[in-house]
Amino acid sequence: MGAMKAVSKPYQSEIPSGEHLVSAHVGDASGPTLIVVGSLHGNEPAGYRALLNVSVQLESMEKWLNGRVYLIAGNTRALNDSVRFIDYDLNRSWTRANMASLRTPRAQKTSEYRELAEIDGILDSILITARSEVYILDLHSTSADGEPFATVGDTLRNRKFAQMFPITILLGIEEQLEGTLLEYFNNAGAVTLGFEGGQHDSDETIENHTALVWLALVNTGILNADAVPDLDTHRDRLAAGKRGSRVVEIRYREAITADDAFQMNPGFSNFDPIVRGQILATNIRGPIRAPEDGLVIMPLYQKLGEDGFFVGRRVAGFWLALSAFLRRTKVQRLMPFLPGVAADPDDPDTLIVDTRIARYFPLQIFHLLGYRKLRWTASDLLVTRRKHDTQSPFIERTE
Repeated sequence: MGAMKAVSKPYQSEIPSGEHLVSAHVGDASGPTLIVVGSLHGNEPAGYRALLNVSVQLESMEKWLNGRVYLIAGNTRALNDSVRFIDYDLNRSWTRANMASLRTPRAQKTSEYRELAEIDGILDSILITARSEVYILDLHSTSADGEPFATVGDTLRNRKFAQMFPITILLGIEEQLEGTLLEYFNNAGAVTLGFEGGQHDSDETIENHTALVWLALVNTGILNADAVPDLDTHRDRLAAGKRGSRVVEIRYREAITADDAFQMNPGFSNFDPIVRGQILATNIRGPIRAPEDGLVIMPLYQKLGEDGFFVGRRVAGFWLALSAFLRRTKVQRLMPFLPGVAADPDDPDTLIVDTRIARYFPLQIFHLLGYRKLRWTASDLLVTRRKHDTQSPFIERTE
């Protein structure tokens, strides 16, 4: 993608609407591709500011790049107004229905649809020219304080990449959210990783994002470790806040609407322990209690948002190793032969589970084999496997 010229900019308070390409840096075009998106939510400026910082330094390092690097600004119009979004949440808009209607006159009247079309055009042009593995990072921040962490769609390729960073990893959040950028491009075959770098307006969040990008450049093989100044400092910065198990599974999401008058109780930070029945928040119906023991994640302390909080639980390393073993031995092929489990006739990667019969197969069993929940329909549970759990479509086409 050599036609995209690197653009280096100092920090600016405003970004021209629709100008998403912060910079492009191409060394060996046959090597891996790293795409980093910052500030998909306009009230999360740290991601964009970190990309500006990295861009300036990368310009003088292109001769050492063993691949391609693209730094992408997210919701430019909302970023200028310092709001999460203008019409719709851009990171809930990457659905099949929206992508099919992107360029209709009605869609183009909304701010986020224009942003969606602009970003999708850039990313598509990068992906179709990829000649090796493609990695996509999505930089975010939270309204509450707390340690940085990664969100990962549960494929073995995603897990392997995420575990190269000294950060806590969340699995299963994609089951709770619809229309995220990373889920859309994960389904296209890219290795994806979301990163919550800290509180929205903290300078430390910018530094955490910056550290993650430099580590990603090394972990993807695009830069050699000795080419990155202060690499150990970046690694130590991300490792400093980590506590307990590195992998946490999302178990519950408190979905909210603007009419709920949701109010998170003060004082919660990411990964604070909670107990079943503890009052975490209130809404127009009364107190909201923790559904189980666990860890509170992303408690909402801002006006806009669809997620009040999440509840997670630590995952033992044994289950991760067992899951990887079972997937590689393709045990999942036997699932349609179990009582109450049938393959979807329209999609071989989707199973229809009659929970009246297969009541002894909880959702966690399907998680082990790489399935994620799609939805409930009456007594049936629909689960699906990602097509690119273990193999990259971008590498395959060069063989």
